[in-house]
Amino acid sequence: MKNHLVALGLMLTCATGASAAVVAREVDYLSGETPLKGYLAFDDSVQGKRPGVLVVHEWWGLNDYARRRARMLAELGYRALAVDMYGGGKTTTHPDDAGKFAGEIRKNLPEAKARFLAALDLLKRQPTVDPDRIAAIGYCFGGGVVLEMARAGIDLKGVVSFHGSLATDRRAKPGEVKAKMLVLNGADDPMTTPEQIALFKSEMASAGVDYRFISYPEAKHSFTNPDADAYGKKYHLPLAYNVEADKKSWQAMKEFFKEIFR
Repeated sequence: MKNHLVALGLMLTCATGASAAVVAREVDYLSGETPLKGYLAFDDSVQGKRPGVLVVHEWWGLNDYARRRARMLAELGYRALAVDMYGGGKTTTHPDDAGKFAGEIRKNLPEAKARFLAALDLLKRQPTVDPDRIAAIGYCFGGGVVLEMARAGIDLKGVVSFHGSLATDRRAKPGEVKAKMLVLNGADDPMTTPEQIALFKSEMASAGVDYRFISYPEAKHSFTNPDADAYGKKYHLPLAYNVEADKKSWQAMKEFFKEIFR
């Protein structure tokens, strides 16, 4: 009986894959002379122009998790590009390397902006993308990146930060932020302190930014990533997956997109 169930599961998986309309592929692009390796996903059954969404990876780099989120966005009808902020498609599974890679980008905002804009330009040039309807989402490190890009005045309809860093060396200024913001935070995330949250809200209010801030009870850092528990246990990090917060935050993003892409 067990073998029959396994076989049935494989058949269903194959059938789903055969009927799926989502197309995904690796793409090479440049920021200055820096080679970047992104991941483009879209549903080829969708007709006409559609909104585009950039996906900025966690501090691990553009790994399978970021690619999966790009495919999930494609399933919703968007054309998604998972971006490469580190260059050369560089990834790691060790927090020491991840911290080094992320730190190099955080301390060099002009370079971060250049790499983000290179991905934005690539997405806008896709023939089925409406260049006037672009948003960006990011996870952890990537959440901090999309907030920084919004602070820098990049012309986006909106940005969504999932358990992203809030601290900044460049506070938003009145009239500069064009993107609406949705910040999805874990209420029990020790990496985002109450002081940082208060400063962020004060910053946004002072700059007149259209933003929303949602905290999910009992959710810790990296609450959307099913691999968070394994990473947390292996490296003694305060990471944990929270299925309820994952589902609710994704739904909040979908509702946000419906609003900004009208």
